[in-house]
Amino acid sequence: MTLRRVLTVALVGLGAAASACAFPGRLLRGYAEGRPPELDRLLASDAMEGDPIYLGMVRFTFDDMGSLNTDGLENYTLPWKVVAAGMVLRAHDLSGVPIDRSTLDRILQSHGFITPTRIENWIGRQPVISGPIGLLRANLSRGFPRVALEAASVGCAGCHAGVLYDDSGRPTNTLWLGAPNTSINLEQYVLDVFGGLAHFQGQEDRLWETLDRLFPDMTDAERSTIGKHALPAIRDRFADDWIGRESAVPFTNGSAGLTNGVGSVKNMLGLLGEDERGTEVAFTSIPHVGARTLRSSLLYDGTYGVPGSPRFLELRPSDVSPRHLDRLADIVTFFVVPTLGIRADRARTAYPKVRQVMDYLGTLTSPPFPAPIDTALALEGEAIYRDRCASCHGEFSPGLENVRLVSFPNRLVPQDEMGTDPNRWQLATPRLADAVARSGYGRYITVETTGGYVATPLTAVWISAPYLHNGSVPTLWHLMHPDERPERFMVGGHRLDLEHVGIAGEMDETGLYDYPAVDVPWSTPALYDTREPGKSRQGHEAEFDALSEAQKRALIEYMKAL
Repeated sequence: MTLRRVLTVALVGLGAAASACAFPGRLLRGYAEGRPPELDRLLASDAMEGDPIYLGMVRFTFDDMGSLNTDGLENYTLPWKVVAAGMVLRAHDLSGVPIDRSTLDRILQSHGFITPTRIENWIGRQPVISGPIGLLRANLSRGFPRVALEAASVGCAGCHAGVLYDDSGRPTNTLWLGAPNTSINLEQYVLDVFGGLAHFQGQEDRLWETLDRLFPDMTDAERSTIGKHALPAIRDRFADDWIGRESAVPFTNGSAGLTNGVGSVKNMLGLLGEDERGTEVAFTSIPHVGARTLRSSLLYDGTYGVPGSPRFLELRPSDVSPRHLDRLADIVTFFVVPTLGIRADRARTAYPKVRQVMDYLGTLTSPPFPAPIDTALALEGEAIYRDRCASCHGEFSPGLENVRLVSFPNRLVPQDEMGTDPNRWQLATPRLADAVARSGYGRYITVETTGGYVATPLTAVWISAPYLHNGSVPTLWHLMHPDERPERFMVGGHRLDLEHVGIAGEMDETGLYDYPAVDVPWSTPALYDTREPGKSRQGHEAEFDALSEAQKRALIEYMKAL
């Protein structure tokens, strides 16, 4: 397959998932690949040589899991310099911003990508951070025929590393691995990438000028690869089936802090039509991933299970054996299909790396709440939690110091009992289960339409707003006061409400829960409209009916310690 053909095929999958965009396959008559330089530097270091937890952390943060190659270019991997130049040129023409690297940095930050000054829970010496965490880039190269192309994809930490807050609730520029990035807006990123590619059609001379200004050190070999292969492929797509479209993919990721893994895996397995953005709405809010090693199945609805093992089984830390992590890694390895665009028949090659990541996830803890906690009130809340919540959400260690999950029931709550938006579990269809089985992954994973949701672990719940599985409630206070849940609210780049716990905001005269005027969000906020399909704010209401206001305040205070 020629490189031009590879890129032409690749652009069909542009932006399809949590990775947001992509381009794999056979380049000309050979294969080219690369690895993120940060990954190579850290793996070559002898600072933590042989430490499996350290290796798992490095892979979680910087490993592309095999997506940065010419096969990746057929799906979700991007020709980075072309994409970056397109976004910057479009922004310049729309709003007059300068054509320089600072504009590119601001664009990425506007979509919720984080370039921190420090990773607070990094083990050992801080890594060199040269760009947004989770936006992985590498130079793909081969000597003959000559290929040189910088490629990019979005890895684990793009979604599962979140900003920390100071004692006033304002976001800092420090990061906590494992916490959710509830500001990342993959949907807007996809649209912006596509819009940038569309913008330079008919004016490729201006694109070259932009490339030269953004990347003055670009090699002649990469210029040749872009000119002979990448740009003609993009031109072909816009002259063919991208006419009049706003996105290259047939589904939507929803909004800031949301992903649509079901839509993406269906896209990768060939189950979607040309445009199902209005119906393929299996949105899920990005969770903290630390407690997931106590799961007996994975995903909010327990859709993915281990063949031959109970799907819903109470687990304790003593049950997290190497074999249990092996089996979870079998499932998590399949995640590289919807997130990184790696073909299902090749995903298994990532297993050794994923298995190291699973060892690391089991060590993750919650970041400390940034402000003082009312100890007496929180201890009252602990008793309420134990009485009212633990049977579904799990039992935590006693007290308020170093709280950890000591038992998790993995309880499936049926739809008619919980009443939350059903789209996520309904769209995990038997047809999807059949397709996964046919992909060759049936020996490692079973897919089931469960009819409800597994009550989530509440580890790091205070930093995980918005709430419910689809991110439809902005604070814990609103969750506990169902009649007060806003119909519309803003999310992304927000300040932390230290009292109500969640997105700081206030209702305006139109009924929008918006940021206070004094707040300057660090990323571009997105509107969450609960009237849209897949975004209902209903459900999990009866659980709070019997609680007094004092009990609700105490419960919120306790959740700050989780």
